[in-house]
Amino acid sequence: PNLNAALGMAQAENLDFFIKEKRLVAQQYKDFFDMAGISFVTERANTISNYWLNTILLDGSKQRESFIKYTNKAGIMTRPIWTLMTELDMFKDCQHDDLSNSIWLRDRVVNIPSSVPSNKKI
Repeated sequence: PNLNAALGMAQAENLDFFIKEKRLVAQQYKDFFDMAGISFVTERANTISNYWLNTILLDGSKQRESFIKYTNKAGIMTRPIWTLMTELDMFKDCQHDDLSNSIWLRDRVVNIPSSVPSNKKI
């Protein structure tokens, strides 16, 4: 609909601002988590991330669950990485390999808040 197109165009006009702010937030996260000894997922060499989603990598599922419980109790919404497709009922009988890399990541990755702070002016 035209209304959605107008909203999209208005947002596109601010794209450079949003990406700049998201990259700033990501750098602040990286600096903080580096001091805490926690791996913040950053862009690979020769790439430029828009940091649509910020994530950290913890040591295992126990640390992940502890971190999520602590941050959510403190009012910071964090969540584990998404459920593996093979764990969804509709895909439970689909063929797959051992998923060792996917399982390793599932047990360690936490998604952290990624929005542009609301106090920023466009």
